[in-house]
Amino acid sequence: MLGLQYFSFSDVWSPVFMSFMLLITAGYFLIVGPLSERFPHSEPTSAGRKVMFVAGMFLMHLAQGGPVNLLGHTMFSFHMLSMALSYIVAPPLLMLGIPPWIWRSFVRFFERTPLKKLKFMVHPVVSAVLFNGLFSIYHLPVVHDYVMLNFGVHRLYYLVLFIAAVLMWWTFVSPIPERATPQGLKKLGFIYLNMVLLTPACGLIIFASEPLYATYSDPNIWAQAMGYCVPGGDPAALLSQFGGPEFFGFLETRVDQQVGGILMKFIQELIFASMLAYVFFQWYRQENKEDEENELIADVPPHELNQA
Repeated sequence: MLGLQYFSFSDVWSPVFMSFMLLITAGYFLIVGPLSERFPHSEPTSAGRKVMFVAGMFLMHLAQGGPVNLLGHTMFSFHMLSMALSYIVAPPLLMLGIPPWIWRSFVRFFERTPLKKLKFMVHPVVSAVLFNGLFSIYHLPVVHDYVMLNFGVHRLYYLVLFIAAVLMWWTFVSPIPERATPQGLKKLGFIYLNMVLLTPACGLIIFASEPLYATYSDPNIWAQAMGYCVPGGDPAALLSQFGGPEFFGFLETRVDQQVGGILMKFIQELIFASMLAYVFFQWYRQENKEDEENELIADVPPHELNQA
């Protein structure tokens, strides 16, 4: 099983992180359930929203505290799967799972703080450049290896990247329906912009002629990074037991790197292309509806319109 059998349950599933995620999930169900009556303007939360929130939390734990997280320290392809789940798949599920009345309360609180000056970061172009820029910078080899070897920086960067992902998804998810977000051709343009901005980073990874990341090619660097992932992991013991990341990989390092880049781009393209199709057909139907209404009005005699 890709080497998972060599690790304990706590190594694979991170019980502390799991407890944290379960605590957040329990708090969510309390707020949208029995405690909702204590909040003004609260509304019933549908089962669909609850399912999406739970699915988002499960995927986040899988990617950041579960098997995908552990495998992401042994194979680059799983690292990119973790990134895709954490920032492309899970955020919209979590955002759609949180009912609009909670988002309204959050925004009202946000607008009463000095942080309201950062509202410009929700702009579709700014948020797209911010998220894709942070993602691309992170995958520069020197930055990636540094972050992987510094636990505090690693957690901080991932948190900032998640916030940037939420800002990027805000335009597409529209968690507060009455708040104006781009529609029609503008929304199509912003979706396409996000698809394009991630391409250079993925292209660099896919077409590199040699392994880029010491974390997956240098046994000593790998053991040090792996020591942060496995609770109480001793780099020397990990090196003695496994010898390096090639012990787990069934793909040659450069091929694994290419698969990772392709996987990330494929997942992003699949999700954004689906959104592109959905938004296009919504816009197309709206345009046709308006044209039909205009034709009906044009067919009505002027004296009937005046009487109306």
